[in-house]
Amino acid sequence: MPLFDQLTLHTDRLLLRPLREGDAPALFEIFSDPKVMRYWSTPPWASIEQAHAAIAEDKRGLAAGDYLRLGIERTGDGQLIGVCSLFSLSEQCRRAEVGYALATAASGRGFMHEALTALLDHAFLDLDLNRIEADIDPRNTASARCLARLGFKQEGHLRERWIVNGEISDSIIYGLLRSEWRAKT
Repeated sequence: MPLFDQLTLHTDRLLLRPLREGDAPALFEIFSDPKVMRYWSTPPWASIEQAHAAIAEDKRGLAAGDYLRLGIERTGDGQLIGVCSLFSLSEQCRRAEVGYALATAASGRGFMHEALTALLDHAFLDLDLNRIEADIDPRNTASARCLARLGFKQEGHLRERWIVNGEISDSIIYGLLRSEWRAKT
């Protein structure tokens, strides 16, 4: 896989870019919000040190090409409003998983659709991936709508897959193929 530490993607309203140390307060605000983390596979962050650690880990992981996580910055005001990522990259199978989180204050305005459209274009066209997968909690209807709007198909229901803070939850697995993305764009 290529190195990702210098990658930037642009949309009409957003800049997708590697996280910087100065993003720690905004990143912590996003990942410490119980509403954002309600359907995440880990509990909300309890310390800003977790944001600093995530940014440091990204610097290593992006430079090695292990995964791709980009901050979502609104170009109008420079505010970091979320992240989107490709992980579990398989060069042999040309497959990856997608993940994303958006600040509560930024939800409902199409920002995630816009960011993921740019990320998926990059994944299929530049990285030559053939398949992208997503794993969401079935109660996360906003995420399900976002994936459906992007063309993802529901492929499976895994019962009691996650236990976070003692709460057991299922997973719905979605998939999107390169051929489907080409037909959509």
